[in-house]
Amino acid sequence: MRLVTWNINSVRLREALVLRLIDEIAPDVICLQETKVADAQFPVAAFAERGYTHTAIRGMKSYNGVAILSRLPLTGIGTRDWVGKADCRHVYATLPNGVELHNFYIPSGGDVPDPATNPKFDHKLRFVDEMTEWWPKTRSADHPMVAVGDFNIAPLEHDVWSHKQLLDVVSHTPIEVEKLTAMQASLGWVDVARTFVPADEKLYSWWSYRARDWRVSDRGRRLDHIWVTPALAGGLSGHVTLRDARGWGPKPSDHVPVIVDLAA
Repeated sequence: MRLVTWNINSVRLREALVLRLIDEIAPDVICLQETKVADAQFPVAAFAERGYTHTAIRGMKSYNGVAILSRLPLTGIGTRDWVGKADCRHVYATLPNGVELHNFYIPSGGDVPDPATNPKFDHKLRFVDEMTEWWPKTRSADHPMVAVGDFNIAPLEHDVWSHKQLLDVVSHTPIEVEKLTAMQASLGWVDVARTFVPADEKLYSWWSYRARDWRVSDRGRRLDHIWVTPALAGGLSGHVTLRDARGWGPKPSDHVPVIVDLAA
């Protein structure tokens, strides 16, 4: 089974890029974040024509939004509001093989890494804390699960272009790393990308639009993640962070797809 996660940064604006991904990568399941569209306006027909007839969508106009597009039947579709906000950041479903798939868009947190003065950063920290508490209360490590999405945190030193320069930049601050690490430990989640790419190698999934030439400056961060519970770790067979997609089309997403192959 091939699964992809991608912050598409508006699915209607970049529908053609998702179709290109389908044609080139042929995933079984696609998880999108920042779809930025209400459910009724989601372009389901275009994806159904490619065989993605099973969907789990939770979206809102202009902001946030998550979606699962699948060639495989989906059951147990659900969603959850976090930190008391109905802001369309989580959708989940169960695949035919019994794997429970969770798709997240964790808040970005704004620009100032101080929860006392920046409500967006406070929201982000409380969001991750709530997730950390929720997992062991409702699920177990021996349950086959995949958690994917734009987590908006680059936890490791080589998940960012400069560890020292980004220590006080939202997405790589020590408190964010501490909280994401605690969430990973809550069920012993396995970080798929880093089982294939050693932790001492640079690996990014996001490059800012502000860079004049993102390839030359290469100031990236690994914000997009695929985690599996220990029950699935033995079935991992491949991983790709599709760097070239950052240059697709005249208007690419600032994130690239992250792909995993695992036993069906």
